[in-house]
Amino acid sequence: MSQDSQHGKWTISDSEDEDNIIPPTTTLSPKRNEDNHSVKEPSAPSMGSEARKVAHVNQTIPVKYESNPSPSVKRKRETEEAGWNLSSSDDETPPPAPKKEPKKSDVNPKKKKTEDKRPPSPHGTSYYKEEPADFFETNLLSMNDMYRFYLNKVTGIPKKFNTGALHIKDILSPMFGTLKESVQFNYCFDIPWMVEQYPPEFRDKPVVLVHGEKRESKARLIEQAKPYPHIRFCQAKLDIAFGTHHTKMMLLWYEEGFRVIILTSNLIRADWYQKTQGMWMSPLYPRLPEGSPETAGESPTNFKSDLLEYLEAYRAPELAECIDRIKQHDLSETRVYLIGSTPGRYQGPAMEKWGHLRLRKLLSEHTKPVQNEERWHVLGQFSSIGSMGLDKTKWLAAEFQRTLTTLGKEGRRCAHVHLPVYPSVENVRTSLEGYPAGGSLPYSIQTAQKQLWLHSYFHGWHADVTGRSNAMPHIKTYMRVSPDFTQLAWFLVTSANLSKAAWGALEKNSTQIMVRSYELGVLYLPSAFNMSTFPVEKNVFPASSSSKGFPVPFDLPPQHYSSKEQPWIWNIPYTQAPDTHGNVWVPS
Repeated sequence: MSQDSQHGKWTISDSEDEDNIIPPTTTLSPKRNEDNHSVKEPSAPSMGSEARKVAHVNQTIPVKYESNPSPSVKRKRETEEAGWNLSSSDDETPPPAPKKEPKKSDVNPKKKKTEDKRPPSPHGTSYYKEEPADFFETNLLSMNDMYRFYLNKVTGIPKKFNTGALHIKDILSPMFGTLKESVQFNYCFDIPWMVEQYPPEFRDKPVVLVHGEKRESKARLIEQAKPYPHIRFCQAKLDIAFGTHHTKMMLLWYEEGFRVIILTSNLIRADWYQKTQGMWMSPLYPRLPEGSPETAGESPTNFKSDLLEYLEAYRAPELAECIDRIKQHDLSETRVYLIGSTPGRYQGPAMEKWGHLRLRKLLSEHTKPVQNEERWHVLGQFSSIGSMGLDKTKWLAAEFQRTLTTLGKEGRRCAHVHLPVYPSVENVRTSLEGYPAGGSLPYSIQTAQKQLWLHSYFHGWHADVTGRSNAMPHIKTYMRVSPDFTQLAWFLVTSANLSKAAWGALEKNSTQIMVRSYELGVLYLPSAFNMSTFPVEKNVFPASSSSKGFPVPFDLPPQHYSSKEQPWIWNIPYTQAPDTHGNVWVPS
């Protein structure tokens, strides 16, 4: 079966398996800026996903828009692309890097290579060199510590939309404690950049990096850390094919206590300036009195025991000391539930420990049915979409929808499902980063062509409420919203995209669940806040410490794509119109 579209003819695979084709990893041939403007370039990420590395190349050496592009520029046929099996899990798979077709006059004679410069930013050249002078001035009085859910700061938007938001330098600053040691769980690392985010007085304090790199990429990561003797490593075990260590968490140890940050940002520069990201920041956890039992310091949400169980699942000696320290702290003030994924095949009671069955269990036990439940909406917003089969009944509208529509043990398990909320081509083209923002949105043509049924469900990215409509989302959020979009039955922020690898898929007649990747998020349930529902905050920024509304990061209700809009697909060309930097997107 095939279907024609503006992206060419898509052939629908008969297979329900994971993608068998990997997007081509190529280089981006640059053109000189019209004004030859010289801009200081940020350093390339020292480690992490190929996607983020190539996206960095796209930003630094883009293809300029030409009003009459050569007719020879075309999408490479999928049948010509050799590749491996592709994980459907994350936003971190190797992307295509746009490439400029050579002009006929350039083919034969070799010309001296000239230095190429990046075009000016639409909001000033200083973005690439330094942040605004007041970018790191965080007023704790303006932060809402009721939900402890914060967005990252974004450059190039009005200042009020950063009041109450956080940058990584804020998180690691003395404002939150006198740092002694930290553990960084993440997927993608730029070690020199990461070290610079610590304030000078904490810059040589011990750091453990928890990663999932293997073989050559692991060797490169270790090599990049050689100038920093205070950095040690812990390799996450990935025993199931195509899994990733996608969890993003900080464990921060202070003179005054201990803090947990669960977030959506990689530890690379590009994730912290012009993307929409989110995080949960715990309260400062004090040490327990000497001689306290191991069960002391637990929260009503069982956060302490769940965090310990998640860390123990790594089976890593490097985390043993960390686990012992957590046992010595009081986490009783925590009001969120931990939802993690760890690689494995689970049966019996263990099935409900991880992935979407863990979410289903919590929604069953700690929420209640609501009036007109069938009219309450389920929203899902993410930055990557995996392979879900030839129709929605294969996974999305079956086991996963059953989880998302659970409200109490006797809930009707039906709802208006609004997912995915995912950027369109136009969203990406007009974003602060322009087309290179698509390097973090790896929905591939190979996956899209197998699930055209999904495309009628797409909703665009609109975030005027947080001033982030032009800051493409790398955040992942799921929620249940009232018919009038003013109340929340629950809210989840997580590293998990829409994929079976992240959330797990049932096997063996639903007697087993298989999870490929490490993921981590926190679930907000009204019962933990002595509320029946969360009111949706109408004025998220500037943030107020007295606000009781929940700061949903994008506009409600979500808007369906127009008839002319298409979901962003990263390995096909976009040459009809330039982006905000005057460039086009031309993968090989």
